[in-house]
Amino acid sequence: MIPEVKKEIIDLGDGRTISIETGKLAKQADGSVVVRMGDAMLLATVVSARESNPEIDFLPLTVDYREKFAAAGRFPGGFFKREARPSDNEILTMRLVDRVLRPLFPKDYHAETQVMIQLMSHDDKVMPDALAGLAASACIAISDIPFEYPISEVRVARINGEFIINPSREQLADADMDIMVGASVDSVAMVEGEMSEVSEKEMADAIKFAHEAIKTQCEAQLRLVEKVGKKATREYEGEKENEEMAQKIYEYAYQKCYDIAKENTTKHERGEKFAEVKEACETLFTEEELEEDADLVGKYFGKAQKEAVRNLILDENIRLDGRKSTEIRPIWCEIDYLPSPHGSSIFTRGETQALATVTLGTSREANVIDLPTEQGEEKFYLHYNFPPFSTGEARPIRGTSRREIGHGNLAQRALKKMVPSDYPYTVRVVSEVLESNGSSSMATVCAGTMALMDAGVQLQKPVSGIAMGLITDGDKYAVLSDILGDEDHLGDMDFKVTGTEHGITACQMDIKIKGLSYEILENALEQAREGRLHILEKLTDTIAQPRPGVKPHAPKIITTVIPGEYIGALIGPGGKVIQELQKQTDTVIVIEEVNEQGIVEILGTNQEGIDKVLAKIDAITFKPKVGEVYEVKVVKILEFGAVVEFTQAPGNEVLLHISELAWERTNNVTDVVNMGDILEVKYFGIDPKTRKEKVSRKALLQRPPREDKHRDDRNTKPQSNR
Repeated sequence: MIPEVKKEIIDLGDGRTISIETGKLAKQADGSVVVRMGDAMLLATVVSARESNPEIDFLPLTVDYREKFAAAGRFPGGFFKREARPSDNEILTMRLVDRVLRPLFPKDYHAETQVMIQLMSHDDKVMPDALAGLAASACIAISDIPFEYPISEVRVARINGEFIINPSREQLADADMDIMVGASVDSVAMVEGEMSEVSEKEMADAIKFAHEAIKTQCEAQLRLVEKVGKKATREYEGEKENEEMAQKIYEYAYQKCYDIAKENTTKHERGEKFAEVKEACETLFTEEELEEDADLVGKYFGKAQKEAVRNLILDENIRLDGRKSTEIRPIWCEIDYLPSPHGSSIFTRGETQALATVTLGTSREANVIDLPTEQGEEKFYLHYNFPPFSTGEARPIRGTSRREIGHGNLAQRALKKMVPSDYPYTVRVVSEVLESNGSSSMATVCAGTMALMDAGVQLQKPVSGIAMGLITDGDKYAVLSDILGDEDHLGDMDFKVTGTEHGITACQMDIKIKGLSYEILENALEQAREGRLHILEKLTDTIAQPRPGVKPHAPKIITTVIPGEYIGALIGPGGKVIQELQKQTDTVIVIEEVNEQGIVEILGTNQEGIDKVLAKIDAITFKPKVGEVYEVKVVKILEFGAVVEFTQAPGNEVLLHISELAWERTNNVTDVVNMGDILEVKYFGIDPKTRKEKVSRKALLQRPPREDKHRDDRNTKPQSNR
């Protein structure tokens, strides 16, 4: 039976279109769609369990995004020829989609839900991650899974002052803004991206431009739902409720939580006091009541605590640690803390602390990107680690978390445009979060800036970062600078902004409420700018300028270019020449062929060793010019001449023929030169007779006057007898 396919077309307004179709593939899933743009095709499916575990009080949502190598007609790299764990880029896309979808499921819906998106066909002119949010939302929209309304995500780039929706990777290379925006018809929910020092207004304009495109994509999903036929939303068992218990806990705990929040205590002190109130709530009920509904005590206490903290901020402009809404926590910084790394710094803001290190290397240490949709290298990259002790916890470590990848990527994007594009080193920054109470990713940006400057990386400008929050009841609102972890958890927005004194370099925003006005967004951006500049001043007070050079124990790197024809000679048979040279000079030598030239990187801590490598390269690539005079050294005596070595290129030898030693007839080479003699010769290039290089000593000597041959003959001719 031929399947009946339903399709909707989205016109991007510039000749490009996006299609959404359903009915052909994966029909046993609760919802499935194929989204196509150009030759790029993504299959998105959603399945949600019919029953949920009553002991789970959250939505176990999994968003999985994968790019299949077959989609680009490529084989997976490595020994095992099948896709393995997701790449960092795939994980970042999963996070982008998850952050927009998750808030739109009902709060009491706790069924295991899995959204899977896979790239089935790749187009070099289409970046598929920009279509993933649309695909995920569309497959949920046509299902019976409870979900508020469609959303979509688009990428916005600004090229030559013009905004473009979903640009190609080639176009993106010329953009000064690259942001992903997720939204519904009514509300922006997520923003993440990087910029080249743009203003707050320019960023707000980009978000507005993206939102208009998203509205069109959401309307297309609604039209598709109409074509398919709107399914009745499935029934599900919601959360257990006990109104009497909720009221009793609220009346007991609200004021106590309000008073604790007002005391200006540390994170752990505050946590202990809240825990005591929570434990006391349990004493309000009998053992029979607790046996039935003990799991609800924490839920209702959390609601009372959240309302108390939020009201304190809105009514009295007092935060958990006593600060005003615009106030930044105390900051202290230090550089050059660790003696062995090439650069290091500590950044501490309140109860959040990051220790950053910088390592410098050759292009061999570049981060290789080998994906179905992208191949290349990163010469600047940042890794972020968030160990359990940073929050006073003891838990197992099972690899790098998605959160760590996301926070590290944000900090990397914040800093990378400030590293000069022609900087010769590969640079790796590692941030170890040692304490965390709000915005460790922004602490990473600040620590990373100082560590890079301490390492002698010539940053164009220092970068700082700040995390903003929002509390609103619909009428009143408070924008909070430098939020605490609790303020992030209890608030309505988490907005991270990084930049220099001249503009924004990266941002990440998650909005947890509907209908956030652009007025509030613009106020938050302006308040963030003021806070960012305050933090930046603390960084530059610690280190105002990058070190003029690398530290003595850090490797120095010299880059030189040689003609491609000499690459083999420098490497030697089986790598013998280059390996021996590295061993003798204690350096690392990397050669890359680009446009028929050899780009040679020499890395070492000893300048003398680097100089020896350069001398060897000069010797190998030395090519004398016809007509020039060179100093040579006699290294071998032969019967028919002397082998001489150019002193400026040891090892580069040529034959000085016996006939070119002097104008006078020379019977023995040693009559003119001996081993070790230094002399000058003139270079004549390739002799057409011998087809070998020719040099001459006699060409530099004054030619003796010619004798009159006929006169000599008359004088010497014997006289005849008469």
